[in-house]
Amino acid sequence: MDENPCRLYAFFMALVRILVDGYSLLHQWPELAAGAARHSERARDALVDLLQQYQDASGTPVTVFFDGQGARRRRPEKTSREVVEVLFSGTGQTADDLIERAALRFRDYGEVLVVTDDFAERDTVAGFDASVASCGNFIRMIDQALTELQDSLNQHNRAAQKSFRRPH
Repeated sequence: MDENPCRLYAFFMALVRILVDGYSLLHQWPELAAGAARHSERARDALVDLLQQYQDASGTPVTVFFDGQGARRRRPEKTSREVVEVLFSGTGQTADDLIERAALRFRDYGEVLVVTDDFAERDTVAGFDASVASCGNFIRMIDQALTELQDSLNQHNRAAQKSFRRPH
């Protein structure tokens, strides 16, 4: 697909939240936490750290959902920034159940984007008027957003360095 993945959602109202099926995304991103099992704490932590970078770059809150009672990620010390919300499904429920409930609750506040490769889940949340993205498309969105942020920082730093140079 040649289209810019970030522009695919530009025609929607502002995103109020991105809901991510964590294990679905991890399975499509083998280079993230290479060598770690996809259901491991190390893989989950690597994903959450990258989603935090994306949330910081995009300004859109992210919630990531995992099936089961996985190891709970430590809450960071007091911080001035919003932290990616991490939720694990409990006994008798799945991450999909939590995603559906969240998509339904957030729809009154604006556009919600659900990231999953589960076609049944995509159909269900689309019925709640949520937007959906495949994991591959979302990975491209993250890569593009972080590249653009890095380019912007590099450009800013070059301009700042030039302003401090003295003539000889």
